Amino acid sequence: MKNYVCDVCGYVYYPDAGDPENGIEAGTAFEDLPDDWVCPECGAPKDQFTAES
Repeated sequence: MKNYVCDVCGYVYYPDAGDPENGIEAGTAFEDLPDDWVCPECGAPKDQFTAES
């Protein structure tokens, strides 16, 4: 699973860690995040994230 970086603030979503503070379990792929999930740092929507190369 790839890590994804917020283009707005630089937050990195790590699938292995998930986002437990917002109800996202560890092991959740970015593609499997709910459509209404937003960056926990700045509130940017999913379409503002880019896969790390």
